[in-house]
Amino acid sequence: MLTSFQDLLAAAHRQTEPQRLLLAFAKAELPDAATTAQRERFDAREGGTLSPVLCVDKAPVDIANFKTLVEESARTGMDWDVVFVASLSGRAGVAPGPDEAAQPLRFMVNAINNGRVAEFAAFDRLGNVLQFS
Repeated sequence: MLTSFQDLLAAAHRQTEPQRLLLAFAKAELPDAATTAQRERFDAREGGTLSPVLCVDKAPVDIANFKTLVEESARTGMDWDVVFVASLSGRAGVAPGPDEAAQPLRFMVNAINNGRVAEFAAFDRLGNVLQFS
């Protein structure tokens, strides 16, 4: 059970095969033709849509901690509210490379756009675990 982003990093380091983390940063937005109820839920941070604005793949060793990841993302100029994380396992002791991560990242972005977010680990800007129902 994950309680923080650090738990996820530690779990990635413990895997028998080397991992590549897939990260999709998303912004919470209000639909264009939102109803009053939708606006109220959004204002209470309980509704809206999540739109991917940035994605990247990284080896776990390239992420020192969540604070460093947030600082790195800030340099892109992209504002985000949630980061979704998935992991890609290596084979025979060889970690997946960036080329192998490209298609799974596209699938991840499509899944988020289609509202299928429960299959990913999710964290807020403070590194707290989020759960979607």
